Amino acid sequence: QVQLAESGGGSVQSGGSLRLSCAISGNTYDTYCLAWFRQAPGKEREAVAQIDSNDYTVYTDSAKGRFAISNDKEKNTLSLQMNNLKPEDTAMYYCAAEPWCRLLLSVVRTDFTFWGQGTQVSVSS
Repeated sequence: QVQLAESGGGSVQSGGSLRLSCAISGNTYDTYCLAWFRQAPGKEREAVAQIDSNDYTVYTDSAKGRFAISNDKEKNTLSLQMNNLKPEDTAMYYCAAEPWCRLLLSVVRTDFTFWGQGTQVSVSS
């Protein structure tokens, strides 16, 4: 089992920045994928950014150039630095983990086994 706990959400104005963190605990694996997803009210959950145990990253179009995913392996913490935030970034943000996983060819994965409870990000215009 893997436990995930997000933090760092909040309310900011358009153009502002936030840094989300996800504390990871539980079983460890030699290879894994970690990811940030988000879900806005009335919309389906969508991937934002992903990273694997080799630090290979995949970003969706909505995140490219504005968001940066990172994984501090010593602190077991996944982060998402979000810059130039826009009102359309408003959503609940979730971190997710999948053991024995590799990211390949910029393919966005959607099949993650472990999920956090989420942290709310609200961006006002």
